[in-house]
Amino acid sequence: MTLTTRPGTPEDTPALFELVKELAIYEKALDQVTNTLDRLNRDYEEKLFDFFVAEADGKIVGISLYYFRYSTWKGKRLYMEDIIVTESMRGNGIGKLLFDATVQAARDTGCTGMMWQVLDWNTSAHGFYRKYGTRFDDEWINCHLDF
Repeated sequence: MTLTTRPGTPEDTPALFELVKELAIYEKALDQVTNTLDRLNRDYEEKLFDFFVAEADGKIVGISLYYFRYSTWKGKRLYMEDIIVTESMRGNGIGKLLFDATVQAARDTGCTGMMWQVLDWNTSAHGFYRKYGTRFDDEWINCHLDF
């Protein structure tokens, strides 16, 4: 099996959206996905986010979606919204390839660091991120305002 990563393209957004829905199913929250492929395409065209894809033998099997945010304390930061590997391909190093590509994108674009969230019950992800020396916050509470 040949594994590669590359920047995502507009042609990759249908596969991206399918992986987003697969993640939502894994997290038992498909009913919370209100995004659409049309909106995803429009937002990508407006450069609201970017992404990497991972391919196994030319087939997309994972993505890392990110965008930039600004911290008044730290400056420009890369925010990794999701890293998703299709269930049948987990454990093959694809997540590492995607994470490494995303870290490199943060460095290449002058970010002072990178941020993301991980569910408290996802202990395999916790272990994965600990290998990178990740600092886990226990002080901040996520807040949401939906429209």
